[in-house]
Amino acid sequence: MRQTTAIALLATTLVLPFANDADARVRVVRTTRRGTHVRVTVRPGFPIHRTLPAVVVRPGPVVRVAPRVYLAPVVFTAAVVASLPPAQTWRGSESLEREDGWTDFTMDVDKRGSRLLLQIDPGAAQISFAEVVFENGETQVVDFNDRVHARGTYSLLDFKDGRKVDHVRIVAKADSADANITVHLIA
Repeated sequence: MRQTTAIALLATTLVLPFANDADARVRVVRTTRRGTHVRVTVRPGFPIHRTLPAVVVRPGPVVRVAPRVYLAPVVFTAAVVASLPPAQTWRGSESLEREDGWTDFTMDVDKRGSRLLLQIDPGAAQISFAEVVFENGETQVVDFNDRVHARGTYSLLDFKDGRKVDHVRIVAKADSADANITVHLIA
C-alpha cells in the first residue's frame, strides 16, 4: 500500500510540471507593437458561426449603443461603385499594416444616412466581417468570409429607409504592406 502511494506521489510530481508547461503554452498570445492578439469577442446571437481569428483590438470610441438583436447576416457581394457620390454625410478611415495581422476596430458614426460604402486603398485587404449597429440596437452583420478584396470602392450595405448608424465595427487585415479601410455614409 505504501509503495503504491509512493509511486502515485512520484508520478504526480513528475507529470505536474509538464502539465503546467502545456497550460502555459496554450495561454501564450502574440504581441505586436500595436497590442496583444486576442480572440474576437462577439455577443450572444452573433450570426457568424465559423472560428473567428485572433485580433489586435484597436482602442476606439465609447460605444453608445450595444447590439441588441442581430438581423439575418448579409453576404458581401463585392459590388464595385464607380465613384463616390457627392452627398456624403460621414467618413471614417483606419490604416492597417500587414505585420499587425487581424485587427478589430470600431468607427463612431452617429449619423443618419441611406447607404454605406467601403473603400480599400492603396493595397488589398482581407476582411472577416463588418458589424453595423443602428441607433435602436438592431445590428446587421456583413460577412466577407475572410476573403481578400482589391483596391476599390464597394457597396457595403443599403438601407433605403434612412436609418441612423451608431457605429461600424470591422475585423480585417492588410493583404499588402499596408491598406486603408474607409467607410462612407451616404445621405
